[in-house]
Amino acid sequence: MFVLGIDSSTQSTKALVVDAEDGSLVAEGRASHPPHSEIDPEVWWRACGEAVRQAVSAAPAPVEAVAVAGQQHGMIALDSTGAVLRDALLWNDTRSAPQARRLTERHGAAALAERTGLVPVASFTLTKLAWLAENEPENAGRLDRVLLPHDWLTWRLSGRPDRAITDRGDASGTGYFSPASGEWAPELCEEVLPGAAPRLPDVLSPSQVAGEVTDLEELRGATLGPGTGDNMAAALGLGVEPGDVVVSVGTSGTAFAVTERPCADPTGNVAGFCDATGRYLPLVATLNAARVLDSTANMLGTDLDGLSELALRAAPGAEGLTLLPYLDGERTPDLPEATGTLTGMRTANLTPENVARAAVEGMLCGLADGIDALREVGVAVRRVLLIGGAAESAAVRAIAPVLFGVDVQVPEPAEYVALGAAKQAAWVANGTDQPPNWPLRCESYEAGDVARGSEIRETYRRAVRRMHG
Repeated sequence: MFVLGIDSSTQSTKALVVDAEDGSLVAEGRASHPPHSEIDPEVWWRACGEAVRQAVSAAPAPVEAVAVAGQQHGMIALDSTGAVLRDALLWNDTRSAPQARRLTERHGAAALAERTGLVPVASFTLTKLAWLAENEPENAGRLDRVLLPHDWLTWRLSGRPDRAITDRGDASGTGYFSPASGEWAPELCEEVLPGAAPRLPDVLSPSQVAGEVTDLEELRGATLGPGTGDNMAAALGLGVEPGDVVVSVGTSGTAFAVTERPCADPTGNVAGFCDATGRYLPLVATLNAARVLDSTANMLGTDLDGLSELALRAAPGAEGLTLLPYLDGERTPDLPEATGTLTGMRTANLTPENVARAAVEGMLCGLADGIDALREVGVAVRRVLLIGGAAESAAVRAIAPVLFGVDVQVPEPAEYVALGAAKQAAWVANGTDQPPNWPLRCESYEAGDVARGSEIRETYRRAVRRMHG
């Protein structure tokens, strides 16, 4: 049996056709998205169709089941006819930071964390709805339904305008869902949208059939899974178990784990999400990850491989250079208006090698802080699984174990979000109690000089305190 997983990310749509027996890749397709934080969802639908056509045309047999994983938090506002009211606001759009602060001031961080697993920041859907009400009252007044990116694509695939569905994982990133109870908290929507609270999707269990595909010819008749958020799909694709921490270095950076109990962190550093198996997914997210390396490489007139070579020629600590990599503001720590800072510059140390090293170390220090935040809410850290585009960098692989203070395993390169969606599709099609157990092959890197890593991280923390308090 062949199944298909779709990953609709910030930058592109990936579609993988997979053998449901062992998870082996059979065919794939890809289509790019414009690099914006505000976008017409029709772009995703067209990209989805193109990626699926590429994958299905190269598959040896028809696809029997499909599921969609999508970037979390994005707000898609629909009117009563199902038409999109405005371009979707994505997770990395920070305009709703003032609304996030006011929500926290009104309710208290601890109360909101207990209620929704989250302390509001500009990424979350609830804050975007509050921004809509304050800044576009006409659109807010016409709002009938609000969907997340994966919800919307699943809704389009099903061809059922009367019914929208989601799952616990993606729902738990909205700011108006309770991970502990598994139910919506619609009163929070009503608070930020007085008199215009939207209808919310039905929340399906992880392996529940969502229907069948009717609106994409290449998949017509295939069983449709509920889908999930991108981080939840990555955890599913990797087969993450308690004791594993996944660090993903893509457009955003994330550090997350799977736990048996929900998390409520009043500091807001750890988001208490649900996963895609019925458990929970405490997660720390940063806005700045692989693009920090892209920008630094561009500034130095090289590519990512060249940046890696430069960084590995520099000594650990970059001779005192420290980069605070907040090039696009930051989510954790909550500094939406911050900018990047390079500190410790002297005549002798301002070299391309040290700048490259500082970029890699700065990005990874932010993620190492995320791993510590997971420890502080009770997550056991026995190993780190390092994934994402930047995990292919030799410098990232060499430096990460030193700064993380724990052994790192790098799974073989794969589209783990799309693979997780495919695993869910196989789970739904098989009708079993547990998802399939597909093999995972990794390359291992030992922690190394942890004491030196601690020194680098302390220098980084001092720079953060100096610049941002």
